[in-house]
Amino acid sequence: MAQAVNRALRDAMAADPAVHVMGEDVGALGGVFRVTDGLTAEFGEDRCTDTPLAEAGILGTAVGMAMYGLRPVVEMQFDAFAYPSFEQLISHVAKMRNRTRGSLPMPLTLRVPYGGGIGGVEHHSDSSEAYYVATPGLHVVTPATVADAYGLLRAAIASDDPVVVLEPKRLYWAKEQWSPEDPEEVPGIGSAVVRRRGTSATLITYGPSLPVCLAAAEAAREDGWELEVVDLRSLVPFDEETVAASVRRTGRAVVVHEASGFGGPGGEIVARITERCFHFLEAPVLRVTGLDIPYPPPMLERHHLPGVDRVLDAVARLQWESGRTMSGDGGGDGGTEGGGD
Repeated sequence: MAQAVNRALRDAMAADPAVHVMGEDVGALGGVFRVTDGLTAEFGEDRCTDTPLAEAGILGTAVGMAMYGLRPVVEMQFDAFAYPSFEQLISHVAKMRNRTRGSLPMPLTLRVPYGGGIGGVEHHSDSSEAYYVATPGLHVVTPATVADAYGLLRAAIASDDPVVVLEPKRLYWAKEQWSPEDPEEVPGIGSAVVRRRGTSATLITYGPSLPVCLAAAEAAREDGWELEVVDLRSLVPFDEETVAASVRRTGRAVVVHEASGFGGPGGEIVARITERCFHFLEAPVLRVTGLDIPYPPPMLERHHLPGVDRVLDAVARLQWESGRTMSGDGGGDGGTEGGGD
C-alpha cells in the first residue's frame, strides 16, 4: 500500500505541475513510512518540500497555495500530530469555497496516517476520523486495499474540494496483486463496495478494520453464518444506498471501527441505518469499536482494538437478539416489513 500511495503521488505530480507535496520529513528522508521516497530527487525540493515542525503553518501555507491555483498535498506525519492544524482546517480549508460562493476552489489534499496496530505510543495511533467527518466542507476517504490507496488518492488530488485521506498505518505493508503500470480502476469518492457477499448479517467497516471483518466473516462460516462485508471507503460523502441495500438483504448489521464508540462515526452510521432500514431489521444494529479511552500503551492495544473475537461476539448477540438462527437466507429479504416478531 505504501508503494501505491507513492506511485499515486508520483503520477499526479508528473501529470500536473500544480501538484506540490509538503510535510515534515517528506523530502530527503522520504517520510517516516517512506511513502514519499524519491519524490524530491525526481521533482526537486520546490515540489516535494520539507517543512518546519509546525502543522498550523504547513496547512495555512497550503491554503494560500490552493487559493492561487496550486494543488498542495499535505502530509501530517501522524494522526495526533494534526491537531495543531485544526484551526486552519476548520476555519479556512473547509469553509473557503462556501465563503467565496464557489469563486475560490480549495483543491487541497490532507494525508493523515492514522489508526493503531503498529505498537505506537501515545500521539502515534489515534483514530481521529470523527473530527473530520463532523466538519462540513470536507470530503473524507480511507482506503483499505492497495488499489484504493492509489485510486482514492488520485481522485482526492484531482478534486477541487478539500479531501482528507486517512491512510491506515498498519496496512502500509499490505500486499496485493496490483500493477502500477496498469492500475485497477476503482469507484470514486462517495462509493462503498461490498467486499464479501452474505445473507446472515452485514459487517460495515472501513480502513484498518476491513481485514478484521473479512477474517471474522471467514471464521463465522464454521458456525453456518454467511456474513456480508461492506467497505465504506468514503466516510464523506457517505454511500447510504449501498449500506441500506445490504442491511435490507440481511436484516442485521454490525458497525466496526477503531475509533471510540461514544461520539464515533458508528453512531451516525447506526442512525442512518435505523432511519432507512427499521422495518427490515431483525435485531438492533450493534457496534464494535475502540474503547472510550485515550489510546493505550502498546502492550495493551490488542485489548483496545476491535478483533475477530469481538466481532463474532457481536454477531452471536445479533442471533440472540433476533431469536432465530442466522443460517439460511437471513431475516430481511426486502419483501417483508415489520422485522422481528
